[in-house]
Amino acid sequence: MLDIIGRRWAGAVLLASTRGARRFGEYRRLVVGISDRLLSQRLKQLESLELIEREVIPTTPVQIVYRPTLGGEELIAALQPLLRWGTRHLSQDA
Repeated sequence: MLDIIGRRWAGAVLLASTRGARRFGEYRRLVVGISDRLLSQRLKQLESLELIEREVIPTTPVQIVYRPTLGGEELIAALQPLLRWGTRHLSQDA
């Protein structure tokens, strides 16, 4: 799992999904600095790993909605202690 979450931006994209991002633009706002191309790649990768699900809503224009799967939510819950540690220790050096 560390190989997956350790990929550049993958953890941030998954975390954004658990913080309410649903549409592509919401992810872009929550994951500051990621390019559209890389965001698209990470969403596809996380979907292929069944950590995020993608829903196509047949409207005009078509809407794409992403949401974390149960497995994605469980993974973020398991990583919460690491996130808290990073907030306490790494934000002081930034």
